[in-house]
Amino acid sequence: MRLSTSVAALLGFSAELASAVSTFSPARPPSLPLAVKSPYLNSWLSAGSDGGNGGYLAGEWATFWNQQITGWVGLIRVDGVAYTWMGAPKDWPQVVDQTEFSYTSTRSTFVSTVGGKVGLNVTFMSPVTPNDLRRQSLPFTYLDVAVQSIDGATHDVEVYADVSGEWASGDPTALINWDFGTSNGVAYHTFARQDQQEFAEVNQQASWGTWYWSSAEGDGVTYQSGIDVDVRNNFIQNGALANAKDSNFRAVNDNWPVFAFAKGFGSVGSSSVSTLYSLGLTQDNAISFLGEGSGMTTVPSLWKSYFSNGLDAMTFFYNDFGEASSLATELDNKVASDSLAAAGQNYLTITSLSVRQTFGALQFTGTDSAPLVFLKEISSNSDIQTVDVIYPAIPLILYSNPKLLAYLLDPLFQNQENGHYPNTNAIHDLGTFPIAKGYPDGSDEPMPLEECGNMIIMTLAYAQRASDTAYLATHYPILKQWAGYLVDEALIPANQLSTDDFAGTLANQTNLALKGIIGLRAMSEIAKLTGNADDEKTYGDTATSYIAQWQGLGINQDASPPHTTLSYGDGASHGLLYNLYANSLLGFGDFVPRAVYDMQSTFYPTVALEYGVPLDTRHTQTKSDWEMFAAAIASADTRDIFIQKLANWINVTPTNRPLTDLYDAASGDYPGLQFTARPVVGGHFALLALP
Repeated sequence: MRLSTSVAALLGFSAELASAVSTFSPARPPSLPLAVKSPYLNSWLSAGSDGGNGGYLAGEWATFWNQQITGWVGLIRVDGVAYTWMGAPKDWPQVVDQTEFSYTSTRSTFVSTVGGKVGLNVTFMSPVTPNDLRRQSLPFTYLDVAVQSIDGATHDVEVYADVSGEWASGDPTALINWDFGTSNGVAYHTFARQDQQEFAEVNQQASWGTWYWSSAEGDGVTYQSGIDVDVRNNFIQNGALANAKDSNFRAVNDNWPVFAFAKGFGSVGSSSVSTLYSLGLTQDNAISFLGEGSGMTTVPSLWKSYFSNGLDAMTFFYNDFGEASSLATELDNKVASDSLAAAGQNYLTITSLSVRQTFGALQFTGTDSAPLVFLKEISSNSDIQTVDVIYPAIPLILYSNPKLLAYLLDPLFQNQENGHYPNTNAIHDLGTFPIAKGYPDGSDEPMPLEECGNMIIMTLAYAQRASDTAYLATHYPILKQWAGYLVDEALIPANQLSTDDFAGTLANQTNLALKGIIGLRAMSEIAKLTGNADDEKTYGDTATSYIAQWQGLGINQDASPPHTTLSYGDGASHGLLYNLYANSLLGFGDFVPRAVYDMQSTFYPTVALEYGVPLDTRHTQTKSDWEMFAAAIASADTRDIFIQKLANWINVTPTNRPLTDLYDAASGDYPGLQFTARPVVGGHFALLALP
């Protein structure tokens, strides 16, 4: 039986009120990341007051980023008395007392006490291994549960965890099959839709693939599949499961089939003992793509290059926990050390929350010799390979492994260089995830100036970091084509959309023009690196001429203090000049004069609101990625204002979904649109990506 999230939250913290008050470190995010590894393995715990329960693991359902419940329940028995440590099952036992929550770049950890007798440590770990494609390609996540006595006595302890069929489909009426088996020391449940529909989704969840829910095979481990209330009550009454498999295959919401493990630890003292689970979705094929050739091709999941089947991939992942933990700690420590050194604890609060969310929108595909990474524009419209969503994410990509940027750009180049896009400007996206069919008729969302600038800037940024001038030479003809568009259109932008398309079209956008001009300067550098001296001079001279004219067109020198305008000639307007960041990212020095940087640094604090600096004068809304782009190139004092306001917002915002990049800088709430779990938060690493 299923309770709604809101009802579960109400019951969990009134009728079943926990006595402890949890701390949250380094902040209490609007939604706490649990299993966040890919676009379809993307589950969170709502915390913000718009609908969450404040960040307590017991008494609230885990949900997919799109807010469907992903049934996940944890129970524990201490000396025969049952407690709930995760989820909101029907008639659940009393909840444990959560005392601490903390997060790092790869982990979310909940610390609780159970009846004053036992300490419970629950850690969700979604590994991020940017330099190890074999491990990064694995669409799995870990759940580690540790217990120990805290009162000096020994106690009999059993731990239980289950997942429901809700993970298998966004359609609760979909029929599912399931099974149980053991392999290489691992016990596992599998479950999947009976009607496999490759490359189809329901409510953003995949309609194809097989889910694995796994634990260790061995002493004290029992399993069971069946009706949710029956399986859970079996554990509550007996402390163990029946080692039985339900043979009545049915719909997700037909008596809610669940897949459970129980672990009996026996007598537990002050030494910690633990049990490990893993959860993941295997899909042999990941993307349908119009790239090389004349028709759609099927792109395999990258893990298929390393493992023959899903079972082999799962058992490797489960048994790799020790090495995966070491690699996760290495990344956690690197992000922490670099963030603290760059801008202090507030900055680490922001960056460490952004890693899993960014990588959780990436699908690793192709082969080990030719990887392709596809990005899902989660929540805003589910586009695939959106150029102006990849662009704000590149600071984290460049920081973690620049080669990943080439794997993201390659599908865009393949589609356009093979004649599948008729326009002379760069394409906006490749379709709707997971079908990358492009726009052979040229009917993509029109952001021509935006995307030409983005593609040239990103291509050079990759080549600089990876020392890969051959990549520039390979794509030089189409880069030159896009640069030609910038020559014609960058200085005086026509009425058009920028990446902030929710704000509508506008002519003569100062910030958009700057992106195009820096794009031309980047093309001059590309020409230099590829030995095209005439083009180097032509694009360089044009860019130099344009940037001088731009300063006369886009700066209100009469204002106090002076600042750039939202659009040419509108002296009362202003906006975040986040496109200035590319000048620093690419190492162009004084191409854009230092005076422009200093002017904006002086101006931003004068228009800052409670939770940030508005995107522009049309609204009080702002975007956190662009704020961090602006902060990264501002004076130290202005940088710290941006960072402090964003870190504070993370801790107090009433929003309750995975971190939104779009919020109201005055109220801290959603501005109407509810952007959720988008990979653009990779832009929070803007300071760490600078050369």
